[in-house]
Amino acid sequence: MDIKFSSAIHTLILIAESETPMNSEQIATSVGTNASYIRKLTTRLRKAGMIEGRRGISGFKLIKKPEDISLLDIYDTVMETESLHLFDIHQNSNDTCIVGHNIRPVLNGMFRNMEERVENELKSITLADCINNMRQYINENNEKEKQE
Repeated sequence: MDIKFSSAIHTLILIAESETPMNSEQIATSVGTNASYIRKLTTRLRKAGMIEGRRGISGFKLIKKPEDISLLDIYDTVMETESLHLFDIHQNSNDTCIVGHNIRPVLNGMFRNMEERVENELKSITLADCINNMRQYINENNEKEKQE
């Protein structure tokens, strides 16, 4: 399973919430990966105009508002695709079998419909929503800890 999408969201939340620019080492420590992996993600995010990093200045900062970055924008950027692709169909169906002969067009249509629904959902959720959900989760857990 590919983790670029969740790692990119994690990275963008860190950058958005940090008072100072975050460098790839700091981000990698939080994400639980190495800095070179983060640099690959941040290169894509920078090229998409979401973040800024300058030579000679350590760290990245968000240059697009969190409410203007949809999860679909992030997905398309880090997965380097123009459309969501979640489902693949096996290749070597037996055309002499009625199911084998017809399965590809049937599943292609069903899978594309499901992917379109997921795309629409990802379009409707922003980085700001993720940040707000994170803050809410942290606040709720802090309250639970105080009660214990």
